Order: sequence, then structure tokens, then C-alpha cells
Amino acid sequence: MNDSSWGAPPRAGYWGPPDQGPAPAGPAYDEHDAQQTRPMPIVPDFPDAGRDADDPDDGDDRNDRDRGAARLSGPLSRDEMPQEPMPTPPPAAPEPPQKKRAGRDLRAAIGVGVGLGAVIVASLFIVKAVFVGVIAVAVVVGLWELTSRLEERKQIKAPLVPLAVGGAAMVVAGYVRGAEGAWVAMALTALAVLVWRMTEPPEGYLKDVTAGVFAAFYVPFLATFVAMMLTADDGPQRVLTFLVLTVVSDTGAYAVGWRFGKHKLAPRISPGKTREGLLGAVAFAMAAGALLMEFVIDNGTWWQGLLLGFAVAASATLGDLGESMIKRDLGIKDMGTLLPGHGGIMDRLDSLLPTAPVVWLLMVIFVGGG
Repeated sequence: MNDSSWGAPPRAGYWGPPDQGPAPAGPAYDEHDAQQTRPMPIVPDFPDAGRDADDPDDGDDRNDRDRGAARLSGPLSRDEMPQEPMPTPPPAAPEPPQKKRAGRDLRAAIGVGVGLGAVIVASLFIVKAVFVGVIAVAVVVGLWELTSRLEERKQIKAPLVPLAVGGAAMVVAGYVRGAEGAWVAMALTALAVLVWRMTEPPEGYLKDVTAGVFAAFYVPFLATFVAMMLTADDGPQRVLTFLVLTVVSDTGAYAVGWRFGKHKLAPRISPGKTREGLLGAVAFAMAAGALLMEFVIDNGTWWQGLLLGFAVAASATLGDLGESMIKRDLGIKDMGTLLPGHGGIMDRLDSLLPTAPVVWLLMVIFVGGG
């Protein structure tokens, strides 16, 4: 054996001793090993093929590199295709200004208003006593709403029973005995409130009776002037004039203020009211007053109607602001929910109550007590 062959590198494909000559052509492994070798499973081309060769989660770094190279050399998938830049959308057109909308359901408000008007007119011109009963019912419901809100929001317990009984009696006394009867009933109602409250613990007595006397004056006593207007020979016409002028004043303020209102009248009390609305109330009420005093009230003249309309617009606005002040102090929007589209009874009496003594007094001055 040639010593120089030891340590020399074997020729390619040679596995035997160097003196046996070249190996026959064929596979470069032993047949026994070939029988023990199982074919490698074909690994599908998962999305993670082509990961970095030293990825610790991969079992075969060489296969990873091969599959990654094959994936990068092949066609790109749909997600990998170069995307064209999205066109920039044109700027949105400015939205048209929103129209002003009423704060209440106008359909419900109009329907309820027409229904109440029909009841009032029917009772007013058929039997006067029935209309007095309508006033008394409105007074009792208004007192219930007011005292309920005072107790809910301020824990003020104005006694409702003496207020309701005394308020209804006050309206009847004003119709039967006039101003003298109204004042006497008012005094007795206040006394009844003081005594009734004594049956409970003294804590809060002063604020409770003060609220009770205020409620007696604010609701039934002012409403008594409507009953006193009714006692005249043309009483139904006077009451109708009073109601129409108040409604026209409110309507004029709403219509003009909604369309042209820009300058707030009393933003801290009622942000919705404007100076333009007040001018509308005055204009509408003065025009209606001139017509009503000329053609409805006996011995009335148009110029008296102008003054009456101006006074009604002022008192109705002040009355509305007054109740708005009460509701703001209580932290509520409406006094009740009895009338859909209107709120409660007190939300409709707010401008009527302070206007009643004004109209009663001016009617007495202009055309007498009747």
C-alpha cells in the first residue's frame, strides 16, 4: 500500500480504500442507509415562510431560507401588490344652516289649545257659573303643581289642603261679593295656612307658611279678577277680550322672536325671549286691542284698545318672566305634564294671572264696572 495515500483527501464519490480503484457510479450512500431513510414531508408555503434563518420557532433554518427566497422570487400576493394611491376626496360642501325649530310639539300644543278654548268659550257664553267652576278647577290644579314642585325641589311643604279649599272659595267669593269678598277670602286662606302647618314639627315652619301665603296670592287671588270681570253685564265679552289679548301677545312674541329675534331680553331668566319678540307682542296686542275694544266691548273705543293692548303685552311678558324665574330657581323646565305641548296648568296661567287685574282695572276705568 502506498504510504503517500494515507492522509490524502479521497476523490469525489470514493468511500473505499484507496487501492480498490474508483467506485461505481450510483448514489453516494449505503443501500442499508437508504432503506432506513424516510422521505421529508413537503412543508406547505405558510404565510410565515421566509422568516429569518435564526427564528427560534422554526425547526429548519435552511428550509426557511429556501422557502423565503422562493416566496420573494415568485409573484406577489394580492395584499403585497403595489397599491395605487387613493384619490383624495373632494372637500365636503358646507351644510346648509339649520332652520330654527320650536322647543315644543306644535301639533300637540295647537290641539290642546283649541280644545281648551272650546271648553272656555262654551262655558263662558252658556252659563257664567260653569265658567267660575272652570276657574276654580284650574286654580286647584295649579296650586297642586306649584306645591308639588316646591316640595320636590326645595323641600318646602306648603299645606295644599287649606290652599285648595281657600283658593276655590276665593274665586267664588270674588264672583259673588266682588273685590271685598276676594280680600276676605284671601285673609282667611292665609290664616288657615298658618294654623294647618302648626300640626307638624316646627322645623321649617317659617318657610312653609311663607310659601303657602305666596301660593295663595299668586294663583287663586290673581285668578279672582277674572271672576270679577265676569260679573259685569258684558262680562263674557270682557273675559274673552282678556283671554284673546293674552294669547295674541304670546303668539306675537313667539312668531316675531322666532323669525327675527337676535337680542336677548333677559338671558339670565329666559334665554329664549328677545327684544324683537317683545316688540312683536306689543304690536300684535295693540292691534287686537283696538279691534276688540271697538267692536266687542260696549262703549269702548279703538284708542282705549291700543292702551289696553300695550298694558297686556307688558304684564303678560312680566308674568312669563316671573314664572321662568321660579322654574329656574327650582331647576325645572315645566311645572307639570298635564297638557301635552304646553307643560302643566301653571305653564299656561303664567301670563294670564298677572294680566287679569290689569285688564279688570282698565276695563273699569274705560267703560265702568258694568
